[in-house]
Amino acid sequence: MHTHTLEKLQHSHRFSSTSKKGERRTRYVLFLTAVTMVVEIVAGSLFGSMALLADGWHMGTHVAAFMIAIFAYQYASKHAEDPEYSFGTGKVSVLGGFTSAVTLAVVALVMLLESTQRIFDPHAIQFNEAIAVASLGLFVNVVSALMLKDEHHHHHHDDHAGDHHHHDHNLRAAYFHVLADALTSLLAIMALVAGKVFGWNWMDPMMGIVGSIIIARWSYGLMKQSAPILLDASIEEKYQTAIKAAVEQDSDNRIADMHVWRVGANHYAAIISLVTHYPKPTEYYKELLRGFKKLSHLTVEVNLCSEEPCMAPGKDQ
Repeated sequence: MHTHTLEKLQHSHRFSSTSKKGERRTRYVLFLTAVTMVVEIVAGSLFGSMALLADGWHMGTHVAAFMIAIFAYQYASKHAEDPEYSFGTGKVSVLGGFTSAVTLAVVALVMLLESTQRIFDPHAIQFNEAIAVASLGLFVNVVSALMLKDEHHHHHHDDHAGDHHHHDHNLRAAYFHVLADALTSLLAIMALVAGKVFGWNWMDPMMGIVGSIIIARWSYGLMKQSAPILLDASIEEKYQTAIKAAVEQDSDNRIADMHVWRVGANHYAAIISLVTHYPKPTEYYKELLRGFKKLSHLTVEVNLCSEEPCMAPGKDQ
């Protein structure tokens, strides 16, 4: 039997970027956000502040987003070694981030509609009480943002043929939700102060419109980051070129077909089919690519060239 050989050839498919620290902090923020949401909704109803009420309800959507984030962490960890997932659960956190991005887009749309409605249907506001509650909401959001700040986002790790950026898209999405909360709380305070001091009640809905535009931009940015990963978009062209050069500079190797795609937030898989007159064991070709740290799962197909000349399409002869 080939038991020992099989064990040497098998390797882990654990490409998930689950973070116990991120999950724990997301739970804390979920609790803080849920409590603040209830306070703002009740206060907004009692004091007649549509800005405060809207902020409270929009925090409710973020509570749902944080629950999505926590579920993604738990699911990815639980099924990390599940053979039913060909390349593990590395994309679960990315899916959570994309889902939260969609939620952010919905929040922006609701804010835009509510703010537009308030322009034509203004309400009397108890400014002092509303400002106090909005200030409390802003404080909670700032504390939550500091807890969720994705430290990996600010670190660049050198890698072959480019920098390797480590992202936890799930944590990043939760962080953006908190920033959106902080922004709407800040805008609500500004609008309430302007209404109290200068009588500019129109500032309330205008700030809501400005906030919805900014949140929509965050949503788009997060979707732009996560969607290509979910759709198996290839790695950047310069990295592909570097991989090809590393293989083809050795002997007379020519790459006939190559696919490189993400299997997690920070991990890539590659399938490379090459042709050569002088075939060697696949481990030899994997060693040529050992310096490409982004490649966590590599499959190499070696084909013997039986024709002259043996060149890949587009290669100078």
